[in-house]
Amino acid sequence: MRLSGKSRAFGCAPLVAIAVGLSLFGLLMQYSASGYAALTRYGDEFFYLKKQSIALVAAVACMLFFSRVEPRLLAKLSPVFLVVSIGLLAALFIPGLGVEMYGATRWLDLGIGTVQPSEFAKFALVLFMASVLAEKREIGFGRFALCAFAAASVCVLIMLEPNMSIAVLVALVAMFMLFVCGVRLKWFAALSVPAVAGAVLLIVAEPYRLKRLLAFLDPWASPLGEGYQLIQSYYALGSGGMFGVGLFNSRQKYLFLPFAESDFVFSVVGEELGFVGCVAVIAAFCALIWYGFRTASRAEDAFSAFAAAGLTSVIAFQTLLNIAVVTGSIPPTGLPMPFLGYGGSSLVTFCSAVGMIDSIARRVPERLCLVPIRAVG
Repeated sequence: MRLSGKSRAFGCAPLVAIAVGLSLFGLLMQYSASGYAALTRYGDEFFYLKKQSIALVAAVACMLFFSRVEPRLLAKLSPVFLVVSIGLLAALFIPGLGVEMYGATRWLDLGIGTVQPSEFAKFALVLFMASVLAEKREIGFGRFALCAFAAASVCVLIMLEPNMSIAVLVALVAMFMLFVCGVRLKWFAALSVPAVAGAVLLIVAEPYRLKRLLAFLDPWASPLGEGYQLIQSYYALGSGGMFGVGLFNSRQKYLFLPFAESDFVFSVVGEELGFVGCVAVIAAFCALIWYGFRTASRAEDAFSAFAAAGLTSVIAFQTLLNIAVVTGSIPPTGLPMPFLGYGGSSLVTFCSAVGMIDSIARRVPERLCLVPIRAVG
């Protein structure tokens, strides 16, 4: 039985091609969505495009690098990745290092630029959990508790920024991994109840979160306040119709739709390219996610299977949550669309994750192995 990784440049060429294609398409949509805002704020309509182009070069380099890194090495280094990520999250609260924007301290000033530690932490947690849960076939309470503690630590630090949206994403991914890796259902249920209760308490405890929830239920009750962003997203998607108003012809990007280049770039896609464009983007993400989970089902060892499933789940959950937000299906959150939304840290980490999945795909047998993820051990 020959390992395909020995002879091919990529383990899963379609996966890499889709990721790069979405990233390039993201550059196009970010320019369209941000050109006027960049010209107004910085006097350069290419301001965001230039920064994201540099990030894309770094992202592709990271993708290629991680596609050559052995999964066994990732497993060994996973505790280091997690400790460094937690350290970066903690460093946000050191005066002079953390950068506050929009009332939250989510960015770390490195002198030559800023990074968002939470973007790295969510993937580091996945690798750590995969390595812990793959140590033995039978998952005991000790390993379950270690994973739960690691996930809780990351979530708490992210909540302190505050950034509830990414904290919820991390919690969802952690729960997903515990489930697919075969953790006993009674432990899973015991962890789910306090997690859901905690989320409800966090919403009730902060007035602005409760306002967002109420605005989601009836955005027209505060059309110039909490409901403004969602209403503008509705206008963008609604005016796009079936085929859109045409590329670069968005009207909502003229400072009507906040964060049009990042959190709400999908709204601009809907306005300019219409329902057909939205379906095409969603289809591309579905294909990427399918290739990711297929790689997990074919993996040659438990760590590779769990890691591929976890990394893919981050892409899947964040894409789903972003689309749900811009379409008004869930309350607004601050999650950019993977690959398409503006943000260097996000682009680099998602492309790195694709590189890791490709590395796992390079080392699977050429014949199809239809082994359920929960049965791998």
